[in-house]
Amino acid sequence: MSTRSGSEGSGAALSGVVPPLVTPLTPDCDVDVPSLARLIDHLLGAGVAGVFVLGTSGEGTFLTDDQRRRVLDTTVAHVAGAVPVLSGIIDASTYRARALLDQALQAGVDAVVACAPFYAGTHPAEIERHFRYLSERAGDTPLYAYDIPVRVNGTKLTSDSLVRLGQEGVLAGVKDSSGSDASLRRVLLDRADAGVPGFAVMTGSEISVDVALALGVDGVVPGLGNVDPAGYVRIFEAMTKGDLETARAEQNRLFRLFDIVKVADRGRMGPSSAALGAFKAGLYLRGVISCPVTMFPSIPLSDDEIEGVRAHLVTAGLL
Repeated sequence: MSTRSGSEGSGAALSGVVPPLVTPLTPDCDVDVPSLARLIDHLLGAGVAGVFVLGTSGEGTFLTDDQRRRVLDTTVAHVAGAVPVLSGIIDASTYRARALLDQALQAGVDAVVACAPFYAGTHPAEIERHFRYLSERAGDTPLYAYDIPVRVNGTKLTSDSLVRLGQEGVLAGVKDSSGSDASLRRVLLDRADAGVPGFAVMTGSEISVDVALALGVDGVVPGLGNVDPAGYVRIFEAMTKGDLETARAEQNRLFRLFDIVKVADRGRMGPSSAALGAFKAGLYLRGVISCPVTMFPSIPLSDDEIEGVRAHLVTAGLL
């Protein structure tokens, strides 16, 4: 896998399984560096094609600048060039994202990932201006768009804008976490019509990877891939070989495993706490990280809820 600009290659610049790492924390909510190193080994050992830190699963917007720096420095040093390291530069405004970009570049990441500005309402022209500015600032480091409307005031990045920015070399690709199959298909069709195969399209869905790969996406960025990266690698490899039956069976197993996000009581915590808490509980139960706590103000899973996650792991053959 490479991370060259989408306008430069004859094939997709980003492909395969690129899990969005959770950020392991100590009980007092500091970065747990030894656990982060074990998590990286866990992923690399499964054959992932890259790692993505400080995204939604990595609680990047919850961490202090110091904590972000520790995650970046630890990850870049521990990966040591084995696969590309992508970093989220997610913040509410362009100049705040610029500060995160500068931090990521200083750490030596291979690519950066930005969403649309949020909090204040923005016009499509302002969103494009945001990406153009960050791309120019990033220089030779590829910039990927993160299409996640639920996190950015419902703002949906349009296929027309994404593909045009890809043609111009502003964007190297997109992580589509919009949850819209129609939107994903539109981007793939528009990419083909525009003749920019190097503009990478990655799905952020955990539960329909086989279908997305059949549609023509280049890879997957699955939060559940923290817990079972090997499963997603098997899907990708099976689809690459045209083995639809194996891919479907593996996806069905992971579909059921994804029910860990439903274990926590939503009456006492939000959906992000429930999902990230489940991913961290899974890693904790598998012996990868030392503590399943999520960053304040998220509410951690209870002991009983963690046991509920355990039952799913057993059923999935992970314990």
